[in-house]
Amino acid sequence: MTTTASTPGHPFLDAHAATIEEASEALRTRSYYSRYPGSPSPRVYGEGSAEAGKQAHDAHLGRAFTALDDQPSTGERVGDEVSPYGPTLGVTYPVLDLDVALPAARAAMRAWRDAGPRVRAAVCVEMLERLNKRSFEVANAVMHTSGQPFVMSFQAGGPEAQDRALEAIVAGLAEMERIPASVTWEKPAKGDPIRMQKDYTVIGRGVGLVIGCNTFPTWNGYPGLFASLVTGNAVVVKPHPRAILPLAITVAVCREVLAEAGFDKALVQLAPDRDGGTLAKDIALRDEVAIVDYTGGPGFGAWLETEAVAAGKLVYTEKAGVNTIVLDSTDALKPMLGNLAFSLSLYSGQMCTAPQNVYAPKGGIDTDEGQLSFDELADRLATAVSRFTGDDAKAVEVLGATVNDQVRANIAAIGEIAAEGEGRVVLEPRRITHPAFPDAVVYAPGIVAVDVRHEDVYTEERFGPVSFLIATESTEQSLAQLADTVKEHGAMTASVYSTSEDVLEQAREAAADGGVALSENLLGQVFVNQTAAFSDLHGTGANPAANAAYTDSAFVANRFRVITSRRHV
Repeated sequence: MTTTASTPGHPFLDAHAATIEEASEALRTRSYYSRYPGSPSPRVYGEGSAEAGKQAHDAHLGRAFTALDDQPSTGERVGDEVSPYGPTLGVTYPVLDLDVALPAARAAMRAWRDAGPRVRAAVCVEMLERLNKRSFEVANAVMHTSGQPFVMSFQAGGPEAQDRALEAIVAGLAEMERIPASVTWEKPAKGDPIRMQKDYTVIGRGVGLVIGCNTFPTWNGYPGLFASLVTGNAVVVKPHPRAILPLAITVAVCREVLAEAGFDKALVQLAPDRDGGTLAKDIALRDEVAIVDYTGGPGFGAWLETEAVAAGKLVYTEKAGVNTIVLDSTDALKPMLGNLAFSLSLYSGQMCTAPQNVYAPKGGIDTDEGQLSFDELADRLATAVSRFTGDDAKAVEVLGATVNDQVRANIAAIGEIAAEGEGRVVLEPRRITHPAFPDAVVYAPGIVAVDVRHEDVYTEERFGPVSFLIATESTEQSLAQLADTVKEHGAMTASVYSTSEDVLEQAREAAADGGVALSENLLGQVFVNQTAAFSDLHGTGANPAANAAYTDSAFVANRFRVITSRRHV
C-alpha cells in the first residue's frame, strides 16, 4: 500500500493544507511565523472568550473529569492537584488500565499508519485548532497547576505551546516526505532495463510516552506528543501529578478529533498518577513503549537515559541546567539592567531557560555611564530588580507563585548559601502578598555575590528566584567558566554583554565549546528566557541539560521507520 492512497479528499487535509504549507515554509527558512496569536485580547479571540474560558476551567473543579471515562480504566480515580495560588482543584481522573490500554494503542496504529503522513499532519493540526479555541480554559488550568501568572499561562501554555506543536508536526512531515511514496526504478542492462516498482511506507516505532512536568505542562509536553503522533505512533501522556488538568483537556481534545477523523481514540490516552507514584517508570519499561519524552529533574532523567535506553527505548530528555550570563561591557547600561531584571524575575526564575549565574570581572565593567566597579554593578543590578518588582500588584503578574517546597527552601536558604560561598546577599528575596490570592507564596528575586573560586555553590542549580553575581579575574575567565560549567552541569541558555567584537567572537566560541545557545546584548523586549518557534531551537542536545532540541530533525526523524515493498514491472 502506498502512503498516498487514502489522502485525497480527507476533510481535515483540505481544511489545513494552507497552514501546513505556511508552517513548513517558515521552518525551512527559519523566518517569523506564528499561527496562534499570543495576545489574550478580546479583539483577537473575541468578546467574552476570556470569561467563557474561565467558566469552562471552573466547571472542572471539585468533580470528576469525565471526558476521559471512555478510556480503559482500573475503576480507580486519582487527583492531588493544589493550585500554587492556594485553592485545591479537587479534580479526579480515571486510572488507566495499562494491560488493556497499551495493546489497544498498538492496534490503533495500523489505520493511523495507512492514512499517510499528510493526513496525520492534518488531523494533528485540527487538534491544535480546537485547542487554540480553548486557550483561555487551558491557560487557567496551567496557571492553577504551575503557578505561572495568567498572561504567561495563556501565552506559554496556549498559543506558544500550540506553535511549538505545529513546528514538530511540519518537521516530522518534512522528514517523512524526504522519501517518496512510490517510484518506478530502472537499472540499465543489456537489452531491456531492469524495471521495478518500489513503494515506501512510513511506520511508527511503537507507543510514545510523554512524561509531563509541573512548570510547563503543555509547552514542554506538546512537542513530543505531536512529534510522535505525526510520525505514526500512538501516545500515552503521563502528566505530573500536580499538573494533570492542562494535559487532560489536551488529551480529551485529541481523542475527540481522532474519533471524528475516523481513527481509534486509543491513539492518545492519559495516564494520571498519584503524587509520589511510580507510574512513569512502569510505563517506560513496558514492551509496547518505544519512545519516551521527558521534562523534569535530573535524577529521573538520568534513570531514563540509562535504564530505559538499555531496554531499547528512544529517550528524549530536558533536565536541569545552570544558565549563564557574562557581563563584559555595555553602551546601554539602563536597558541592559532592565532586561536582566525582567529575565531574573519572570515566573520567579522557575524556567529551564532562566539565568542563574552572572559573571563579571572583579575590576568591574565599562558602560555608557562610566566604569562600574564590581560592587557598584551588584548594587545597580539589585536596584533594577527591586524597582522592577517594587509594585506588588504589578510584580505578581510577572512573578507568579512559587510552585513547590523545594523552590521555597532555596529562597529561605539564601543567607546560608551566601555564607557557604563566603559571599554576601546583594538583594534579599522579598515576600509579596498576592492581591487576589492571599495564600499564594510569591517572592521577588534574591541575588548573592560570590567569588569565582566557590564553584561548589553556584554550579548547583538553585531552581527559583535565587541567582549569583560571580566575580572573576577577567572576561576571559568568565567565558572559560561559561564553557566549563555548561559542559559539566548543562545549560539551556547563555548570554553575553560586550561592546567588543573580539569578546563577542570569544563568547561564540565558548558557547560552541559548551554546546549552548547564545544571546548577545539583548535589550528591549527580547529576553534570554524566551525562544521563538520555527526559528530558535530550544536546547541543543549538546550538553547535560538536554539530549534533544525543539525542533531539529533529530527530534522527529528517529520516531519512524520506512518499509520498502518492491516488485518487477
